Amino acid sequence: MQLADKVSAIYQETFGCKPQVFASPGRINFIGEHTDYNNGWVLPAAIDKAVYLAIGIAEGTNGKWISVDFKDTVEVDFSNITKHKKQWVNYLLGMVQQFKLRGHSIPAFNVVLASDIPIGAGLSSSAALECVTGFAINEMHQLGYTLKDIALIAQQAENQFIGLQCGIMDMFASLHGKEGFVMRLDCKTLDFEYFPIPLNDYKIVLIDTGVKHSLASSEYNVRRLQCEEGVSVLKQFYPEITSLRDVTIEMIELHKEKLSPIVLKRCKFVLQENNRVHEVCKLLDKGLLHEAGAILYQSHEGLKNDYEVSCPELDLLVDLVKDNPYCMGARMMGGGFGGCTINIIHKDHIATLMETIDPIYSAATGKKIQMYEAITGKGSYEILTDLHS
Repeated sequence: MQLADKVSAIYQETFGCKPQVFASPGRINFIGEHTDYNNGWVLPAAIDKAVYLAIGIAEGTNGKWISVDFKDTVEVDFSNITKHKKQWVNYLLGMVQQFKLRGHSIPAFNVVLASDIPIGAGLSSSAALECVTGFAINEMHQLGYTLKDIALIAQQAENQFIGLQCGIMDMFASLHGKEGFVMRLDCKTLDFEYFPIPLNDYKIVLIDTGVKHSLASSEYNVRRLQCEEGVSVLKQFYPEITSLRDVTIEMIELHKEKLSPIVLKRCKFVLQENNRVHEVCKLLDKGLLHEAGAILYQSHEGLKNDYEVSCPELDLLVDLVKDNPYCMGARMMGGGFGGCTINIIHKDHIATLMETIDPIYSAATGKKIQMYEAITGKGSYEILTDLHS
């Protein structure tokens, strides 16, 4: 049974009526890491794995929310939206709160949700959950928000309710994805442009480290503060700048003695990563996937040595493929300190490559790697199936 049918069937069985069913995908980011919250450019794509949500209006002020994946059911009081002890619940609550803050009276609703996005792999399952909730609320109540609006609402829910000072990329990609394309998003203006990704005999493969170090969330916020410190220092000399987006390498070089060594490294990485995004787009436009892949290795070096958000497991996975003739490029993907590497591997050599690196990785880390093929997919949508049409 497809997940859309599964959540619909469970909803009907539990609540005795037909729901509406929506989906929002996870995302990969081809290149452009940690640039989004610096108002830079990113190059994400939605994938063919998603969060599926069956939803309908509840009676009274309480809603019943069921997570198939966590085998968990909670009751939510819509008259008093406060943080829940279970984190999966908070991603929905944060969205409800944001709509209420915008003056909308959101009636209590029941939910059944399930996902085939691997959790903790850096594929933004949490952003997909926020997006599908916002998309569903907007559609159910005909609130008239655009996809861009919903992305911004989801970002604010993450920033204010969850407490992670993330950028806009994950939400924007989940809502705006287009099959067969990556999307260059300008995180300052929210202008975006699609670029075809000419994979031909190659596939995008995600290799999961199987680890998520506890540093991830705290260090993410630290990096953001370090970048803001760099902007604050440079603003003394260039009052017009508001983020690293407005800074050039020349500005940094001219005033580097005013920046701490760590802040200098962080700022340089962000500027270089922005440049890599534009370079990859030019190469994809020309169909030069091999050359674009090589830039992924440059990105990983910067993430490892300058931004310092990698970890031994991620570095090992990149090292194990970088000299393989059938791997065009690889780098860590996502916030860092665990999760996945993104790789471009010839379709006929994926299995052999995995068989080669898995025992080496297992011997070094005590963990077996998992591999996912990432197929580009479409953004958030409503699903009509026989069960609920």
